[in-house]
Amino acid sequence: MDKLKILVVDDEQRMRKLVSDFLVKANFSVIEAGDGEEAIDKFYDDKTISLVILDVMMPKMDGWEVTREIRKFSKVPIIMLTAKSDEKDELLGFELGVDEYVSKPFSPKVLVARVEAVLRRSNALEDGVVEYGGITLNQAAHEVKVDGKAIDLSFKEFELLSYFVNNQGIALSRERILNNVWNYDYFGDARTIDTHVKKLRSKMGDKGKYIKTIWGMGYKFEVE
Repeated sequence: MDKLKILVVDDEQRMRKLVSDFLVKANFSVIEAGDGEEAIDKFYDDKTISLVILDVMMPKMDGWEVTREIRKFSKVPIIMLTAKSDEKDELLGFELGVDEYVSKPFSPKVLVARVEAVLRRSNALEDGVVEYGGITLNQAAHEVKVDGKAIDLSFKEFELLSYFVNNQGIALSRERILNNVWNYDYFGDARTIDTHVKKLRSKMGDKGKYIKTIWGMGYKFEVE
């Protein structure tokens, strides 16, 4: 498979290099831009860009303006980097079509994990077989094996496990899980998720511990 191309946009050269180095190590191809106008020019010049990592605070055009411009013509995944953790900023980003939010300072390894998760959700990465900590997930065949033994999951249980695996290491609120797995556009009943998680953990045996409860929020899939 050809390397997927990522556009990294940040006015700090040191930050661009840090992010780019980790992405290259993860087998991605990287294009860099130092401001919003340069980002737009490079985005339109290259039709093979699979994802954009975008800083909010930049000269000439800020991240919001760049997002608005890109979203006029493209649904390419966008991850927004911000020094702020203001909920209003995050909500604005999601309204504009930002796929993921990462607050500075951040771990480059976590950023790479989020890049891979967003690309899986957008089907840019191959939907083949993924394996984490003894759990083998064949998304095309809707099959799951734990330590080589097939387990019988309902359709929703499989969808839920796929969502957890594809977002490994990311804290997921119940509302977000409902929106992505059940496609609810409203705050549905959290007990629906809790019931499915309980059944899923039971069927996964010892591996059920990988689905960790985040009290008062939701869940996180993390291989120990």
